[in-house]
Amino acid sequence: MSKRYFLLCFLLIIFSHVINSQSNKFKSFDGVQIVYTDEGNGEVVLLLHGFINSRKSWEKTALKKDLIDAGYRVIIPDLRGNGDSDKPQSEEAYQNNAEVKDLIMLMNHLNIEKYKAIGYSRGSIVLAKLLTLENKIEKAVLGGMGIDFTNPNWDRRIMFAKAFNGDVNEITKGAVDYAKSINADLRSLHLQQKYQPVTAISELNEIGVDVLVICGDDDNDNGNAQELSNAFKFGSLKRVPGNHNGTYKTKEFSLSVLQFLD
Repeated sequence: MSKRYFLLCFLLIIFSHVINSQSNKFKSFDGVQIVYTDEGNGEVVLLLHGFINSRKSWEKTALKKDLIDAGYRVIIPDLRGNGDSDKPQSEEAYQNNAEVKDLIMLMNHLNIEKYKAIGYSRGSIVLAKLLTLENKIEKAVLGGMGIDFTNPNWDRRIMFAKAFNGDVNEITKGAVDYAKSINADLRSLHLQQKYQPVTAISELNEIGVDVLVICGDDDNDNGNAQELSNAFKFGSLKRVPGNHNGTYKTKEFSLSVLQFLD
């Protein structure tokens, strides 16, 4: 075959990748616009980012690349208030599990009947609540999370909610400074913490799918991971090297997740 034919095939592959990786958007239940990417083909995996972050936090991770290489279709939204999604300023826009409703609507919008889901840090907190309201999830991974988010009066959540409303202390100063450095919306971050989903242990007890809790061996920021794993009927725990901010980027994290999904 001619060199021109091979060049054309190569360009088509590159063009297809560029189109496939472009961001998409849809309007959620209250008109808030949610931006997401949709890449790859095959079984669907939903990836949820952490606090003061966006879908782009997954871009250069081993996990995203490995999922696509393994034949998964990977959907990554910017949760409301983050990244390129709308950043509503009213309290009502974050109440009553608004972020969870966005995800349910997103998967309905894409006509997805079954999928696997992976959250990290605050993404795991949102995913835990999603598991109680969504029957399409076949397996779930909660990364970088312990049991503490099940407490509606969790002191860490309250402390960060106050910090992004101006009451900063030595523990929260670094996070607030970082958010300012990337021009994140402080009002939205405050409301995300104030109305963060709370899922009781009794609700976790009723979840009937396999759930992997995975944390870095130097990550105890959010409570006891073993207790969180024990709260699920079919829960398991995996410790891999790393701290809270870096574990999700590692090859060890990716390999453990892929093994679980398979």
